[in-house]
Amino acid sequence: MYDVVALGEVLIDFTPAGISENGEVRFERNPGGAPANVLAALAKLGKKTAFIGKVGNDQFGHYLHSVLRRNNIDTKGIVFSNETNTTLAFVHLDEQGDRSFSFHRNPGADMMLKEQEVDLELLNHTRIFHFGTISMTHEPAASATLKAITYAKEKGHLISFDPNLRVKLWENLSYAKAMFNVGLRYANILKLSEEELEFISGSKDPHLGTAFIFKQYHTDLIFVTMGAEGCFYRLGEKVGKCSAYKVESIDTTGAGDAFLAGVLYQILENNRLLSNLSLEDVEQMVFFANAVGALATTKKGAIPAMPSVDEILTLRDSQILCEKEN
Repeated sequence: MYDVVALGEVLIDFTPAGISENGEVRFERNPGGAPANVLAALAKLGKKTAFIGKVGNDQFGHYLHSVLRRNNIDTKGIVFSNETNTTLAFVHLDEQGDRSFSFHRNPGADMMLKEQEVDLELLNHTRIFHFGTISMTHEPAASATLKAITYAKEKGHLISFDPNLRVKLWENLSYAKAMFNVGLRYANILKLSEEELEFISGSKDPHLGTAFIFKQYHTDLIFVTMGAEGCFYRLGEKVGKCSAYKVESIDTTGAGDAFLAGVLYQILENNRLLSNLSLEDVEQMVFFANAVGALATTKKGAIPAMPSVDEILTLRDSQILCEKEN
């Protein structure tokens, strides 16, 4: 039995790594991709995970396959493409470590996963299924993603959804919103950035935005990550907010994925129905998840930066500040 199976993109993040002797920016090859990042963090925390996706039958694709295996992620759901190359993303960091992306994906192998290539056997044996929207930007991967979601839902698994809005990857934002709505109809656990909250709900206010989502989709748990401001969370009609931990941040790539992995880890550890959770239970999840996300920013890259349980607990216990509202 797997704890979490995820479907989506695994790719190469080329991350800034200093300046060359000629004064040009150096880039370092790092494995990434939001669903793969979530699994890597969970595997580091001792959970059993598996990945479903497609990479190129090229040097980068085989490298990513080996990275996932080294990180104790089951790779039997990976398909190699002879027609398209592995997707590449160049990460650009500002002075605060916040990032933007330039994608080389026209097309990328991750876009070309077909319905018949989805390993449904993996979905028969998992507690949680996780996905995002990068695999929904183009066909045939969009249909493959929907097939996996509906199959997992029919099996009664918890569904985790992180929309991960990347505007440049969508042909138009109307289609993006339609795909977001598809994901929202199935999600039990939703992780959003402030940008994604506004895109979905039309409001920047986390109270109003998450209330809209809860009313429309009846999502059990909603988390809005707010960078240095921490995390806003909603459990039904009840909400709260936890401040972020103060760390020496150098690269925020994968921080949201690390946060979500922290949430899923706590859900798995609690082993309780979401309907039985109290706001205090969710608060404890956020204490832990905020620490996972914060620590992931203290190293370069995404998968290589995922912290250990001991590191998380040390930071978690150092400073806690939450506000509960009814």
